[in-house]
Amino acid sequence: MVQTAEELQKISKDNIESAMKSFGTLSKSAQAIAVEIADYTKTSFEQGTAALEKLLGAKTVEQAIEIQQSYLKTAYEGAVAQATKLGELYTELAKEAYKPFEASFGKSAFKFPG
Repeated sequence: MVQTAEELQKISKDNIESAMKSFGTLSKSAQAIAVEIADYTKTSFEQGTAALEKLLGAKTVEQAIEIQQSYLKTAYEGAVAQATKLGELYTELAKEAYKPFEASFGKSAFKFPG
């Protein structure tokens, strides 16, 4: 069955509204991700600088190795935690960006003769 012009206009309008909602969500989520990455970068730099200062002040090789191992452990744990957090943010972004389209994908845009 052929759809009327009014039905096609409504579908187009609904799709445009869904796209705009999705774009708004993407924009907010992208900003949150960017802030998270900037915060992590700043923290990582500060920790690296502090570790270097301690390393330069080490009196023995053993002390230097201990400082380096401590820093590497902290840096690794921080990187894993950050990757997990970013993964969660990206997952949430995908879910939120899809929400406006759920209703559209649930219905068939065109009706085929049965």
